Amino acid sequence: MSFHDRLVEQTTDTRASLLGTPIIQGCLRGEVSLPSYLAFLREAYHHVRHTVPLLQACKAALPERNAWLRGPLDEYVEEERGHDEWILDDIRAAGGDAQAVRNGLPGHATEVMVAYAYDTIARRNPLGFFGMVHVLEGTSVSLALMAADQIQKPLELPDAAFTYLRSHGMLDREHTAHFELLMNQVEDPQDQADIVHAARAFYRLYGDVFRSLPLPQANAAAGVRA
Repeated sequence: MSFHDRLVEQTTDTRASLLGTPIIQGCLRGEVSLPSYLAFLREAYHHVRHTVPLLQACKAALPERNAWLRGPLDEYVEEERGHDEWILDDIRAAGGDAQAVRNGLPGHATEVMVAYAYDTIARRNPLGFFGMVHVLEGTSVSLALMAADQIQKPLELPDAAFTYLRSHGMLDREHTAHFELLMNQVEDPQDQADIVHAARAFYRLYGDVFRSLPLPQANAAAGVRA
């Protein structure tokens, strides 16, 4: 079995826990609200804005035996630049205050997830960052395009409010194939174990981000458009 296949297999339970969060399951049933979507975009902005710095930190921390990853990391950097601005554009198109999000702070769950990513690179093993890549890109491919449709229709929002979900969903389909090839070149057992460990942690941490978002049912009960 390839390492990528083992990575998928050994994170199945934590992935299921993330996908089973109430707000994700509700979204797939068409239970959405504008406050929930704007809250999702706010937290997305506050972790996506760290993608390029994290990629750069990972590259800088690579041991010489993993120098072959520097080129792929540079490619990731170029592909990920500006995606945080997509999210701010979506917030504006959905009627939110993009400047307040830019100048504001993330929720606690998002802050912890980002901090764990930096800590993994600096303290444990920079290759652990690929555990975060696996979680975020894999989740995007599984959900982004479907979620965009489920959110847009009932809220009657313009296409311009879904640049991040739709564009990222399509891009990440390409990224996941490339990611699989990269992971199958990781041969060191400790590197492999650290990537699996980080991926399991990031599934939990990203799940906490979704669990921190306001549920549409609660907003509807309070008289907010849902």
